[in-house]
Amino acid sequence: MKTTPDYVKTAPPLSAEQVAEFEEKGFIVLDLDIEEGFINRLLEQVEPLYPANHRENPTSPTRVQDAWKQIDEVRQLAVAPIALAALEQLFGRRALPFQTLNFPIGTRQLTHSDTVHFNSIPSGFMAGVWVALEDMDLDNGPLQYYPGSHRLHEYSMQDFDLEPGYQNYRHYESHIQEVVEAEGLTPEYGTIKRGQALLWHANLLHGGSAQTDLSRSRHSQVTHYYFEGCDYYTPMNSTAEGPALRRPFWIPATESFTLPENELLARMKRLLKRVLGRE
Repeated sequence: MKTTPDYVKTAPPLSAEQVAEFEEKGFIVLDLDIEEGFINRLLEQVEPLYPANHRENPTSPTRVQDAWKQIDEVRQLAVAPIALAALEQLFGRRALPFQTLNFPIGTRQLTHSDTVHFNSIPSGFMAGVWVALEDMDLDNGPLQYYPGSHRLHEYSMQDFDLEPGYQNYRHYESHIQEVVEAEGLTPEYGTIKRGQALLWHANLLHGGSAQTDLSRSRHSQVTHYYFEGCDYYTPMNSTAEGPALRRPFWIPATESFTLPENELLARMKRLLKRVLGRE
C-alpha cells in the first residue's frame, strides 16, 4: 500500500481554484517558500559551470544540464516539497524528477511542447517546473507560453511527416509555429518573482522570449518530472515500430545517494576538467 510521502504532510494543498486554473490554462504559479540565502548559494555554485565567456556573448543560449549531480542546492530545488506535493495533487501520482537545467540568461528557445522530448505510457504523465532565481520581467527574457494549448493534439515528428531524430527538429519548430498561427494562440509571459515557480503541463506550448536587455542576467532552473507507474520514452527518437524507451535516473530526495558507474565516471571527468581549467 502506498504511504503518504513526508513532503505532502508539510506542503499546503492546492486550492480548488488553483486546480481548475491548471486544468484550464495548463500551468499555475506557486511560491516555493525558498530562503534568499539558499538561492544565493545555488547561484554562486552554479556560476563556475557555465562557459567562462557566456556574459560576453549573451545572444548564445547557455545552460547546464543535471547540475544536481554536482551541486546539492540544485538537487534540493528539484525536490522542493511544495512543487512535489502540487504535482502529485494535479496528476494523481507521485512526481519523479529526472532532469535539471540551469540558465544564466534567456534561452530564446522557439515554441515547442515537451511531449516531443519526453512522454509516458500512458501519455500525459510528464510536467515541468520553471523556478525564477531572480525577478523576471519582459526585458530579461522570461518564459513564453500559450495558455490552453495543452489541450491541443500531442504533435510528434510523424504528425508533420518528419523522420525521427534531432536533425529534423528545426522543421518541427517551423510546423509548431504554423499551429500557433492557425489556432490563433496568444502568448503570455512568466514575469514572476524570485523564488516563484511556474508548473506546466507537458503539452503546453512554450519557449523563451527574446531578452531585450542584454546587460542583464536571467537566472532560472527547470526541472522535468515523470510520474510513477508509467513507462517512459523519447518521442523524438521513436518510430512506427515502437517507442524509444528510456530508463531515467530519478533525482534522489536526500543528499546520500550513489550514481550509476557510468555517471560516476562522467562526474569525475567533469570535476577533473574544472580543476585543470583553473590551474
